[in-house]
Amino acid sequence: MRAKRNRNRTFPPIATVGNGPVDTAAVRRDRQKWTVVAMASGVAERNVAPVGTDLLTVGVEEEFLLVDPHTGRAVPAVDLVMEQVPAELRGQVEREFQTSQIEIGSPPGLELSSIRHSLGVLRAALADAAERAGVRVLAIGTGPVDGPVPAVVDKPRFDRMIERFRLLVPGPGNNGMHVHVGVPDPETGVQVLNHVRPWLPILQAVTANSPFARGEDTGYASWRSVEWERWPSVAPTPFLASHEHYQRLIRQLIATGVMLDEGMLYWYARLSAKYPTVEIRIGDVCPSAEDAVLVAALVRALVATAMTDIGAGRPPINTDHHLLVAAHWRAAHDGLEGEGVDVTDGELRPTWELLDRLVDRLRPELERHGDLAEVTDLLGGLRRHGSGAARQRAVYARTGRLVDVVEDVARQTRAERG
Repeated sequence: MRAKRNRNRTFPPIATVGNGPVDTAAVRRDRQKWTVVAMASGVAERNVAPVGTDLLTVGVEEEFLLVDPHTGRAVPAVDLVMEQVPAELRGQVEREFQTSQIEIGSPPGLELSSIRHSLGVLRAALADAAERAGVRVLAIGTGPVDGPVPAVVDKPRFDRMIERFRLLVPGPGNNGMHVHVGVPDPETGVQVLNHVRPWLPILQAVTANSPFARGEDTGYASWRSVEWERWPSVAPTPFLASHEHYQRLIRQLIATGVMLDEGMLYWYARLSAKYPTVEIRIGDVCPSAEDAVLVAALVRALVATAMTDIGAGRPPINTDHHLLVAAHWRAAHDGLEGEGVDVTDGELRPTWELLDRLVDRLRPELERHGDLAEVTDLLGGLRRHGSGAARQRAVYARTGRLVDVVEDVARQTRAERG
């Protein structure tokens, strides 16, 4: 049964988010700032959510791998790189789980141009900081070159994770992309989760960007997805009856020991613990800022379409859990260039056909947000150049050298056009 909307409920204070505990007063301040972009170094301050608009804000988090510039091996250099990040941008740059990883977060925006500009500034600044630290930064799902596994960042919470889950850190670092889209209240957010869950395997295929690991082709377009699923709380979002059901599941999962806290709720879509948003977290980090902008636009349109359907009383597709698991596996295996699962009938179809159908479904909201022309252009580029996984394999097919793959990914990471 579809949960009733409750516009009067607000997001409650949350004690944990992301990589560790958060001061609830700081969380409230962050929510107040959610409507304001405030970045230096050429990123203009602007109001991104004018009073009275019904357009949705979107923001992007990206995780990157730090590697040796000569060998391409992952290196434990996050502290060195953080020291080189310009002071005015440090509020948008964070450590991640392993010492070979680093993360950026764009301010939320209404316009794709502001998201592109923010990601471009942050990526370029991070690449420059890495170069000054003697390493290179890669927008890649996982490291392609074999080498020692970098240590986990020294934080009490991470220590507890390792103590409980032991050898679940499988490689050089798994790097994803998370897209946040604003929603008015938790009850609506939960209904949005129900509506978007069937379509996420298609977006996972679009982002596939990790075909190589341990020095060889894994046979998967997104090996990061395979490694990520070792964590026991990684799964498609369940079909939820209400926000209370959502909260109850979190309490139960924590009680079982499968999660330390809400920050370990690794469903492919969830309510953010920090912001009043739905957080979509199924993808590899995209190789270029252009790719990331495309995914952000599609995710926002997907959430907006869900909200339109909710308002019109149209029920979500209650896809069987195991069929969704199969669809996500197929997306990780084939990526964009192969076949995907049509969750409406369980049949295999070319992933591009499924993506074209999804874009048609999202077209009204892409138009309403002013994104259709740009998304059409970006999709054309994706057709010409292929997914991140296809681009990596194309470089390797030409040269037979993973260091050349690393070089090409580094070029795309800096938003340089080939």
